[in-house]
Amino acid sequence: MTPVQPTNTSSLSAWRAQHFKLAVAEGVASVTLSRPEKKNPLTFESYAELGALFRAAAHDDTIKAFVLSGEGGNFCSGGDVFEIIGPLLDKDAKGLLAFTEMTAELVKAMRACPQPIIAAIDGVCAGAGAILAMASDLRIGTPAAKVAFLFNRVGLAGCDMGACAMLPRIVGLGRASELLYLGRSMNGDEGLSWGFFNRLAAPNALDETATALAREIATGPTFANGVTKRMLAMEWAMSLETAIDAEAIAQALCMKTADFGRAYQAFAAHQKPLFKGD
Repeated sequence: MTPVQPTNTSSLSAWRAQHFKLAVAEGVASVTLSRPEKKNPLTFESYAELGALFRAAAHDDTIKAFVLSGEGGNFCSGGDVFEIIGPLLDKDAKGLLAFTEMTAELVKAMRACPQPIIAAIDGVCAGAGAILAMASDLRIGTPAAKVAFLFNRVGLAGCDMGACAMLPRIVGLGRASELLYLGRSMNGDEGLSWGFFNRLAAPNALDETATALAREIATGPTFANGVTKRMLAMEWAMSLETAIDAEAIAQALCMKTADFGRAYQAFAAHQKPLFKGD
């Protein structure tokens, strides 16, 4: 379960992905879970490598946004039953804690990386797959998407990888409670009305829609977008007064960037600003 490191930690373009597909173009890193014959389940190795990837992203200024998707009409079916759940039955308490801490590290890495992550979700999105979607910053679904936090279906609590902290903030406490207690599927239309999905797309347009959104974000002020993501996370635990003070400091910092000056110059010239992330 040792995280796989890239050949060049300063550039994800040099990363030789072993447990998923990775492509980088126009400032967008596309991460595709690619075990379609089993609906793209996670393994010990893919958990670790994904966590290492998102940690490394904090040091790659060329990456402006991520698109996270699955191959073959499904997003992710969760932890592989035979490659993860079966072996867990033979582990002692120390081994089980090492596993749950590793899965938690993936979510922490996704939330800590400064780049916005867009999840493109079609078909099955269950268990740890639902957590990956939840931990992303934006979610594009399809009408055929089926999102299920089904931990109680395998005798576990719904408090997995931050679900009890994050899901209520996305869909509300009552709706999150229903999903976590029942382990039932939330379809695309329901997910859209509940606020889990930002928008829906046709299955054949899902990748294009998610990539277009990522590229639109990538043209924005990268440093400022990273500050926005950090403050969205930090302000969960702040009082309103503290949050307002923290935002005043954060915004003043952004005003020292070259992108802020570019925006003014473009406005004065009646042009669209071309941000460079500095």
